[in-house]
Amino acid sequence: MRTTLDIPDPLFRELKARAALEGLKLKDLLAALIEAGLRQPSVGEAPTPRTRSPLPVISQATTGQPIPAVSNAELAQIELDEDLAKHGRSARR
Repeated sequence: MRTTLDIPDPLFRELKARAALEGLKLKDLLAALIEAGLRQPSVGEAPTPRTRSPLPVISQATTGQPIPAVSNAELAQIELDEDLAKHGRSARR
């Protein structure tokens, strides 16, 4: 069925970007998001209680070598280095 929607520009840009990143047509992404939203409890309904699933434990990398412990400062530096590398690549375009 066809319909017309008024979507605020910032939200529309976000939807278009997400559809492109996921390799979907905009209409397919919207249909999936609407379907997922309809499966959620209504605003007036109490949510069903969920049990918390245990966190996955990763003790070894796929190489078979132990994964070294990384401090928060080291992790922040790794993320910063990755961001700078990505920014450098996009600036060269």
